[in-house]
Amino acid sequence: MAVAAKPRRRRPAQVRDFRSGNEMAALSAQHIDFHVMGYYPITPSTEIAEHLDELKAEGSLRTVMIPADGEHGAAGLCYGAAVGGGRVFNATSAQGLLYALEELPVQSGTRFPMLLDLATRTVSGPLDIRGDHSDVYYALDTGWLVLMARDPQAVYDLNICALRAAEHPDVRLPAIVAFDGFFTSHQKRRVDLFEDAAVVQEFLGPFHETVPVLDPRHPVTVGPYMNDPDLINNKYQLNLAMEAALRVLPDVFAEYGDLSGRRYDLVDLYRMEDAEVALLLLNSAAETAKDAADRLRDEGVRAGVVSPNVLRPFPAQALRDALRGVRALVIGERGDSYGSGGGPVSHEVKSALKDDPANTTTCLTRIYGLGGRDFYDEDAQAFFRLALEAGAQPAFDYYGVTPGDPAHPPRRPGLPPLRKKDTVTGLVKVREGEDGRLKVEAPPAWQLAAKPKRVAPGHGACPGCGVFPALDQFLRGIEGDVVVLYQTGCAMVVSTGYPYTSHRVTYVHNLFQNGAATLGGLVEMFHERQRRGELPVKDDITFVMVTGDGGMDIGTGAAIGAALRNHRMIVVEYDNQGYMNTGAQLSYSTPLGHRTSTSHVGPGEHGKAFHHRDTPQIMAATNIPYVFTGVEGFPDDLLAKGAKAQWYAQNEGTAYGKILISCPLNWLTADRAGTEVVQAAVDSCFFPLYEIERRKTRLTYDPDLLDRRIPVARWLGMMGKTRHLTRPGFEDELARIEAEVDHRWERLKAMSEHPLL
Repeated sequence: MAVAAKPRRRRPAQVRDFRSGNEMAALSAQHIDFHVMGYYPITPSTEIAEHLDELKAEGSLRTVMIPADGEHGAAGLCYGAAVGGGRVFNATSAQGLLYALEELPVQSGTRFPMLLDLATRTVSGPLDIRGDHSDVYYALDTGWLVLMARDPQAVYDLNICALRAAEHPDVRLPAIVAFDGFFTSHQKRRVDLFEDAAVVQEFLGPFHETVPVLDPRHPVTVGPYMNDPDLINNKYQLNLAMEAALRVLPDVFAEYGDLSGRRYDLVDLYRMEDAEVALLLLNSAAETAKDAADRLRDEGVRAGVVSPNVLRPFPAQALRDALRGVRALVIGERGDSYGSGGGPVSHEVKSALKDDPANTTTCLTRIYGLGGRDFYDEDAQAFFRLALEAGAQPAFDYYGVTPGDPAHPPRRPGLPPLRKKDTVTGLVKVREGEDGRLKVEAPPAWQLAAKPKRVAPGHGACPGCGVFPALDQFLRGIEGDVVVLYQTGCAMVVSTGYPYTSHRVTYVHNLFQNGAATLGGLVEMFHERQRRGELPVKDDITFVMVTGDGGMDIGTGAAIGAALRNHRMIVVEYDNQGYMNTGAQLSYSTPLGHRTSTSHVGPGEHGKAFHHRDTPQIMAATNIPYVFTGVEGFPDDLLAKGAKAQWYAQNEGTAYGKILISCPLNWLTADRAGTEVVQAAVDSCFFPLYEIERRKTRLTYDPDLLDRRIPVARWLGMMGKTRHLTRPGFEDELARIEAEVDHRWERLKAMSEHPLL
């Protein structure tokens, strides 16, 4: 008697759309319904948090989103949340991954799963925001699962599959899903996603907590101190978990394929059944190579493409099976393991093939596409030609390098350097007063107009940007030679596009989190070389760090450290109230209620949820000799504060200043309205002008005394990003802002009147 076939399960409904990789990452996170997301903005992954925040504002996302003080802090937030027994998500890129790197083995070593999306990007330096794989390679030895998503569809699918595998009781490891920055993160493609998020949640099943950290009746110890002989056992268990993942992932892919109709394997193989030559490429470049393989097939060349969907655990056996009959393989890598003759994937592929006695494949490695360089069809064809000529080609080389021409050496770009006599004018004089305060004598502004700018015109700042006019006013108060260090941010990016520069003085760059420490090291080297007679003692240089765009969030630790050590330098923070260089995300300088791309306004969210940080008071608490605030609209005040900052930096130690600057693009104001808006911020007492000189506070502008005080609401109504706060429905936020402004202003006035404050 025949047995009736089991009816095939009907696939759930799906929606066809046109989405980018970042959008699909956000939509998968919404469908998964994570408990917590800790995050920090960094290009090109930032859009993921932006899209999720939009969903949060609409009321269609339950996930608690926590803006961190940096990627290291975001990793800590995620680890703590994961320990708490729920589903956790994060997204980052490049330097962000490296800054968080020391946290990754902590989480895998204690076996708490979570999902991290990595929009891959070039690791600095020099700074480059475009995509290669140099960042994901750093994660290969952290104990995390690593999956590679080649297109926006795969981002959605592999996020779901990675989390399912990560939470498997035999695995219990955190997972990374990496996709190419800009090539995939911002590229829109036709995609399918489940119509009902419940389908995804049913596929994942309920989260099973294994360690009851939040159960006081059953106390546990997480992450104990562990020496030998126990540590090797811990790492052996992690190794067993990776081996289990090799068994679990194919089952997860198969089950997901039945559910969605989209099939994934450990390794994606294209026309490899009888391939004689092949390329091994990761992610988006593999899709380009498939077209080239098709054309070669039409010419009679048996060409194929291999592309791992999983890098950790490494699919060695799957690669051995795929490459057994291949005569020559070109392994293209968007990242190098410098000095080793190949990137990490090359070494692992060669190692896997060596364990197969029947394999005779010749392997060539080509490092390509660094810094986001495009990979075109003709590049794939060039790789195939290398494979066809494998016996006559070097085993390792770079592809796409542009050689220089000795007959045409590079010319120094930009304007000629400033001469000493250009910068030492004698027009600005500083002396100590009998009251212990410095006195500045400066001529009218028109007399200083002839003083050359240290930052020349021709930079790429947006129309109406207040950064460089404000910096110019400040630097006009400084006499003599200057060396500047810029942390990453708008001012850095728009003024140093290689091979050109807008700076007429020596310029150094370092990342958000470490600028102050870097400049502190340079300052101490300068003085030590003077003491040793290696530099003329008569030379005097003023060292200035320029930070902004949230640089005093992630960089606060380094700045406080430099201040406590009291290096002889100036820290100038331009405050545009957000991370404007990455797309106007909230920072800790963003005030309460302000709309940003990660603090939207809608039924579920009313702009930023907490007050801005009072950085001048934080820096003053380190007891450095000079702290000030300034704005472009008060040029004499700002110039005098620049002169004082230089005197203190040369004679007593660290000086710090915060300058409010306009950002019309993200404040949503007219380009020419900057001075008016910033003036209103001062007159409303939101941004008071004062200085703390040798630990004594003095107001340098009091709108109450001049009868110029205006309501905070008037200032808020001048900007598109805050106009909502003056409308019905936002009374609570407005009241909280007004109360905080009044409190800080009255406290500042009281400090200015007290002899010890």
